[in-house]
Amino acid sequence: MQDETNDAIDELHALLDRAAAIVGFTGAGISTESGVPDFRTPGSPWMVNKPIPFQAFTASREARIEAWRRKFAMDDHYRGAGPNRGHRALARLIAQGRSPGLITQNIDGLHQASGIPDDRIVELHGNGTYATCLNCGWRHELDAIRPAFEATGEPPACTMCAGPVKSATISFGQAMPQAQMHKAHALTLQADLFLVVGSSLMVFPAATFPLIAKRSGAKLVIVNREPTELDPVADLVVRAEIGEVLGRLAE
Repeated sequence: MQDETNDAIDELHALLDRAAAIVGFTGAGISTESGVPDFRTPGSPWMVNKPIPFQAFTASREARIEAWRRKFAMDDHYRGAGPNRGHRALARLIAQGRSPGLITQNIDGLHQASGIPDDRIVELHGNGTYATCLNCGWRHELDAIRPAFEATGEPPACTMCAGPVKSATISFGQAMPQAQMHKAHALTLQADLFLVVGSSLMVFPAATFPLIAKRSGAKLVIVNREPTELDPVADLVVRAEIGEVLGRLAE
């Protein structure tokens, strides 16, 4: 089995060497090596601190209070997490001009921390490292929100318009960001190799992008510990730890 894995890793790097436009597509699995919990592992703290649906958040003060309590509880689970070999490998591809950018389902900000410029990252599900006002869109920093929330127990309100402030993530039931979806589609069409890293490919519409890439003529490679529904259409599937697979790129 290890020989098969090593052969698959060698084949991946041969494909990467031949590719001219590598587009990465990342999910929670790329960040688990950094200590960020994913959603589906048994015992995941996300099961205790499930995100509050968007409609409940907007309709109820109590739901907003609970959403912020859960948000800060989860932040504490991976406080101090930094980019790992997978993040650094993708950052290096971009820095070398071999990748025009990447698409991510993640909200942890670790791709930015690895050195990838914001304009090279398409965040389909938003970003949990800051907050925004749902009314006027003003950005709010968590370092200012948390002390006030813990002191008063009140959900934050916008200092500009007094509207409700929410973590800048896309919650269940919240509309997908159309600008990001359009950017992801355009980036997907640039790929001659579409590299899925650490995604179960179970969340739609995000999981449509690997299919778009494949149908547009790109090679599709999936690196994930568990099988995905798109494995049968991929040109290569590597089931191994992401750091092990991409480590040589990160060095």
